[in-house]
Amino acid sequence: MLTCVIRYEIEPTKHAQFDLYARKWGQCIPRCGADLIGYFAPHEGSATLAYGIYSLESLAAYEAYRARLAADPLGRENYEFAMREGFIRAEDRTFLRLASAPHALSTSGEL
Repeated sequence: MLTCVIRYEIEPTKHAQFDLYARKWGQCIPRCGADLIGYFAPHEGSATLAYGIYSLESLAAYEAYRARLAADPLGRENYEFAMREGFIRAEDRTFLRLASAPHALSTSGEL
């Protein structure tokens, strides 16, 4: 399993546009085959850093997912919305693998 972390640098005066962008991906990404962990917008600290995080089985699964995403009408619309509104200054993707598993139970015995 791989987790893709997208790091965004966003315009600090356009958080509302990023939030709408994130909600649209919340519909589109799972439909196209990735396990969406979530989109995270600035709250405290930096006003310009945001993240999108999702998991896939492999890089091959990622390639198939990206093809479905490119063909998805909402995916295309959301990409065009971001380009038109200009709220994303930069973005980069990092693929990570979980190194800390298995995780221990909490002190209360719950996960």
